[in-house]
Amino acid sequence: MVKNNIELSIVLPVYNEEKNIDLLYTKLISSVEQLKCAYEIIFVNDGSIDNSLEIIINLAKNNPNIKYIDFSRNFGHQIAIYAGMENSKGNYVLTMDSDLQDPPEEIINLYNKVKQGFDIVHARRKQRKGETIFKKLTAKIYYRILRKITKCDIPVDVGDFRIISKKVVDILKQMPEQEKYLRGQIAWVGFKQTFIEYDRDQRAEGKTKYSTSKMTKLALDGITSFSDFPLRFATYLGFFVSIISFVLMLWVLYKRLIVKEYVQGWTSIILSVLFMGGITLITIGIIGEYISRMGNNVRKRPLYIINKTNLDNEEEDKEEAN
Repeated sequence: MVKNNIELSIVLPVYNEEKNIDLLYTKLISSVEQLKCAYEIIFVNDGSIDNSLEIIINLAKNNPNIKYIDFSRNFGHQIAIYAGMENSKGNYVLTMDSDLQDPPEEIINLYNKVKQGFDIVHARRKQRKGETIFKKLTAKIYYRILRKITKCDIPVDVGDFRIISKKVVDILKQMPEQEKYLRGQIAWVGFKQTFIEYDRDQRAEGKTKYSTSKMTKLALDGITSFSDFPLRFATYLGFFVSIISFVLMLWVLYKRLIVKEYVQGWTSIILSVLFMGGITLITIGIIGEYISRMGNNVRKRPLYIINKTNLDNEEEDKEEAN
């Protein structure tokens, strides 16, 4: 029996990063070699349409520590990270983006910190270079609101640059949610957590793959996965509108029966109908978001589909050794 001796697994989601992979690889190797521990680097190709996969395969041919997972299509950033963690072998798993905004040099600090007895070490951003004021502001507001309305202590100003222990990975594998929001799930797990601070660089090459629509979806996943506040808000809003409507009804009856004044025109009626219709649609939409996510979980479709990987080669080598 071959004993697993991998200390550190580094998981890297990749989507059209052909211009960054070589430099990223060079910096990664420089950092992990300083740690002097057994490692593996897992590239998860999330449906790239450029030459990212070919570059990764060539790296794997020259370095047996390089593993890759190629998805059949684009399944999303969070799913790609989860797939890498799920297939990792290390005692510690470090996740980071492939665009060099998360500096590989910080791997050393994260690893040294987690070895002090922590299960989770987040990398907290002090600065976010190369990002618009709008993105910085909305992200800052969102994460602070999310922290207020959720029941778990989700850290602010952190992304997916972190290191976690194998114990945390094993628990994440037991979470069947289809709409993955790993930042919240990892915080929900608990255990001993801390953080280091770093300055996030701008992208080395290319443009960000996180469009406004993708950021909005990620934000909704975070809220609906860890908070029932929107549902409570819809309920409170319904009560509030009902009270206003009841008071308005009494006022109309008073004007009609006591004062004997008739309301001329349909303005007030139309405004009331539009207002009530808007509130109804909002609440239905909120409930629909939750039901949609419940439906995805009930279907139990696979989170991702692997087109090709060299993880199978690793298993074959183990069988031959046995």
